[in-house]
Amino acid sequence: MRRRRFLTLVGSAAAGWPLGVHAQQRGIPVVGFLGAPSASGWADRVEALRAGLRDLGYVEGKNIIIEFRWAEEHYDRLAGLADELVRLKVDVLVTHGTPGTRAAQRATKTIPIVMAVSGDAVATGLVASLSRPGGNITGSTYFSPELHAKQLEFLKATVPSLAQLAVVVNPDNPLNGPILQALETSARSLNVTTHVFEARERNQLESVFLAMADKRADAVMITDDLVFITNRKAIATLTSKHRLPSAGFAEFAHDGGLIGYGVNYVEIVRRAAYFIDKILKGAKPADLPVERATRFQLVMNLQTAKALGLTVPQSLILRADEVIE
Repeated sequence: MRRRRFLTLVGSAAAGWPLGVHAQQRGIPVVGFLGAPSASGWADRVEALRAGLRDLGYVEGKNIIIEFRWAEEHYDRLAGLADELVRLKVDVLVTHGTPGTRAAQRATKTIPIVMAVSGDAVATGLVASLSRPGGNITGSTYFSPELHAKQLEFLKATVPSLAQLAVVVNPDNPLNGPILQALETSARSLNVTTHVFEARERNQLESVFLAMADKRADAVMITDDLVFITNRKAIATLTSKHRLPSAGFAEFAHDGGLIGYGVNYVEIVRRAAYFIDKILKGAKPADLPVERATRFQLVMNLQTAKALGLTVPQSLILRADEVIE
């Protein structure tokens, strides 16, 4: 009776263990995924990662396990979630965005970290260089500061009278410094004054847009932050409500923003499977060069331009990868 009761207790305890623990006991590699947004807000990226893994022969639940942890758009939760994944002793830790990668970097110096995507891994100090990342981090990055400077050029070409630009940032994102520096340099050359507005979560956005009226903003730029990307539809609605020409990441224009310019996040996240595979087969992150995105999408929303009474230059329409009419 005592032995039976003991086995029952052990079985009950094991049933409450994370899936990754059982997988490790069976010799199946476990990937920890640290996500800053919510699971629903990042479903397309997760599916892209899974598709990339399937292409390389990995079937989730059979020969690989993914332990997901989501911060639900609260960056202050990332450190605790990263520590939790480290305690599970995952084989690889996958991150998305600069805040998540920074949290993972602080949580472990030994577990390999794959950046599914990061705004500028060198400028933010996540890696020493692209060719020789050093440490335990590798993956994909793109030069976000330069992209924002380019967005401003497109915005000025579309709105020649632009003089006062509102820039929305998440103050908890370490990428803000390089972005604002690049924007300021570009703004000076275009005779534009920038005004920075901060928002950490969706419920702060309405008040931010109201504050822009006090600065008499002529247009608004939305920086590449996970909170803003996840809530791009709500932000686009606010730009329409306040009749502000806008620019941001590529997907932003699909949801009503005027100009979208940036990388294809889904495509880059899928590429993370390559790094995971290499590491599981014995490669060290320090020996895997960080890949820099070289393909960028320009999306012009002519419906939004018409609603704002703007005429988009023909040169931009011809240059655009996608025109929404």
